[in-house]
Amino acid sequence: MKSTDVIMLRPMMPLVTEALDRHFTLHRADPAGDADRFLAEHGPRARGMAVSGVRVDGALLDRLPKLEIIANFGVGYDTIDAAEAGRRGIVVTNTPDVLTDEVADLAVGLLLATLRQIPQVDRYLRAGKWLEKPYPLTGTLRGRRIGILGLGRIGRAIAHRLEAFGVEIAYHGRSRQADVPYAYHASLLDLARAVDVLMVVAPGGPETRGIVNREVLQALGPEGVLINVARGTLVDEEALIAALSDGTIQSAGLDVFADEPRVPAGLIAQEHAVLLPHVGSASVHTRTAMGQLVVDNLVSWFSGKGPVTPVVETPWPRTAP
Repeated sequence: MKSTDVIMLRPMMPLVTEALDRHFTLHRADPAGDADRFLAEHGPRARGMAVSGVRVDGALLDRLPKLEIIANFGVGYDTIDAAEAGRRGIVVTNTPDVLTDEVADLAVGLLLATLRQIPQVDRYLRAGKWLEKPYPLTGTLRGRRIGILGLGRIGRAIAHRLEAFGVEIAYHGRSRQADVPYAYHASLLDLARAVDVLMVVAPGGPETRGIVNREVLQALGPEGVLINVARGTLVDEEALIAALSDGTIQSAGLDVFADEPRVPAGLIAQEHAVLLPHVGSASVHTRTAMGQLVVDNLVSWFSGKGPVTPVVETPWPRTAP
């Protein structure tokens, strides 16, 4: 396999680059270099690609005529046109399961931090204000009705954790799931009307862009809380800023944003928003497992064993002509 050319358009963790270097002829683009020149030189020979946060569309694939597989670092792959890759016979893989528990843990922690205003209380103490008077009373998880948008692997893991808090759980997704005890709502708007916490865990992409809009936020109501650990593009950020500013909802906890790492000033200004820099899976343990799965997918493919974790749009297993 050492003669197989694999390209990397952005830096990735040492575990990935060192392992790929051992198995393949790895070509790494210089972030400060000429991307067009890099692709012109290495694109025609590349049979594999490891990506993280790179937009992969038809125009890029045109420059990679021998590409067989795209190994994505992350469970979400909305930056990759997987359908177009599939039409060209290119396999796309991601890193599911290994980050499920980490993201679910953080989602619940973010919900508690938002309701109990943990970052704000910390700042209050550090500023010496506790010497003057106690911090005002906060909201609570008690009696909350939690709605989960997207009951996939991570959504289910979040729901399982929340069961221990004795809260009511409901969900919305593409279809009802027969093997869960939670109430199903056929539309996101219906779900928002039935709950006062909306937990966003659905995939990104054109179909879900901006689906958490002003109408959905209004349906949540003045006690409403929005938590997003999925993709920033699912939320209309201008509508969210307005809803937080005018009291349409109570608070928000966000780990993701539409144009990362740029966060709108209007969100940063919201005292009742808890904002995290997309750290849902950012533990040493989980990122190591994700990186290893990127390597495993490429090694397995070029060993003739097929992909380990192909995405649903990918042409695998192959069908007979």
